[in-house]
Amino acid sequence: MQQQFLTITLLGTGTSTGIPVVGCDCPVCRSAIDHNRHNRRTRCSALLSDGDKSILIDTSPDLRHQALRAHIRQVDAVFYTHGHADHVHGIDDLRAFNHKGKTPIPLYGSEETLKHIEQSFCYIFDDEENYGYLPNLVLRPLTGPVTVGRMEIIPIPIQHGNISSYGYRCGPVAYLTDCNAIPEDSLQMLKGLKLLILDGLRFNPHPTHFCIPESIRMAQRIGAELTLLTHIAHDVDHDRHDRELPEGINLAYDGQTFRYPL
Repeated sequence: MQQQFLTITLLGTGTSTGIPVVGCDCPVCRSAIDHNRHNRRTRCSALLSDGDKSILIDTSPDLRHQALRAHIRQVDAVFYTHGHADHVHGIDDLRAFNHKGKTPIPLYGSEETLKHIEQSFCYIFDDEENYGYLPNLVLRPLTGPVTVGRMEIIPIPIQHGNISSYGYRCGPVAYLTDCNAIPEDSLQMLKGLKLLILDGLRFNPHPTHFCIPESIRMAQRIGAELTLLTHIAHDVDHDRHDRELPEGINLAYDGQTFRYPL
């Protein structure tokens, strides 16, 4: 029997502003414009694929650019972490994948997140609207793990300031962006990871995100073989600060890809 693989691509690894930040002349933003591709960060999103099916985690405002750069040809499902603009507002770009796939794309997330999406993008979900080129999407509130192709997607409850969010685990990989706390029950769901993608906004504390010292402590507690920090702000210079992180912990960058047996 042929070995099946899970491929994860980090489509975007930047905070809500993206890097470079509009109008900013800091060294990191200047380097992102001039030469350092690792400092050039689009808004957070990831792609999972088993070779036949493809899953997006979030639809960032940069989705069109990310999809072109990563040569994405199909999207079979989207799993949302939460309803903030930098994780949702590329939703309209899903219509290009409808045109190719000819079937509705299921959107998974918490009831709260999907309700927010339905209200914010009512033109997509209102049955009375019948104009233009609309995405064909269906809302599927999560009640437990979901299998897409050969990928079982397990929702991981996490805390993002005063709102609840979801991370996701698929086989040996977990993706936990936008969090500043992980409940004990969720930590039990993160054992035996090969790859952990974890929120690591900046070095100074933040009320709704792990700062990098907090990320390091959490990564060491979870104990994945490799931890990559994502949702990175322009306070962080990839080349300089990546060298200063403990062994087994690195800064993520756009386009980074990993492949693991399923």
